Amino acid sequence: MKKRIIIGISGSSGVIYGVRALQHLNAMPGIETHLVMSRGGEVNIRIETSFSPEEVREMADVVHRPDNLAATISSGSFLTSGMMVMPCSIKSLSGIVHSYADNLLARAADVCLKEKRKLLLAVRETPLHKGHLEMMAKADDLGALILPPMPAFYHQPASIEEMIDQTIGKAFDYFGIEHNLFQRWGQGNSASHTEADSGS
Repeated sequence: MKKRIIIGISGSSGVIYGVRALQHLNAMPGIETHLVMSRGGEVNIRIETSFSPEEVREMADVVHRPDNLAATISSGSFLTSGMMVMPCSIKSLSGIVHSYADNLLARAADVCLKEKRKLLLAVRETPLHKGHLEMMAKADDLGALILPPMPAFYHQPASIEEMIDQTIGKAFDYFGIEHNLFQRWGQGNSASHTEADSGS
């Protein structure tokens, strides 16, 4: 059976993270993607990217309406490997943390938590006040992984895409998905600097 991954795209800046994740997963055999995109996510795709929401939907194997609480991914009996919410707005974070599943994105995330499946939340907001931080801590207590899109620079990214892919690669690592999206620490330039510092 294919590994089923749910991709949630909520109405925060940074929708390109969800789009790029879909693009990469679409090229991988053995992966079945289920997309649920909020209305706010659709708006930001039009604002922030060169894609249309329709083009993004075509990247997924299965697309679910955000208002369809009878969708397969709303049930724990439908087996998945978990869910990535990329990006995760503060509103979506709040709905997930408080089990306020009034839309499919929040419900699918809640299912992952109750079934002890992997849930990754790429929270995209700055600056953060104490309420935001407390909700992230609560999400972690419930079993979610908080992975804000904070790019690294040790691999000397040459483009915005390489910066984005480094975060997506970290997400794929969490799900055990093999990839070559970024240069790991100890490879390339970072390896030579480490050897120099150690005196070897």
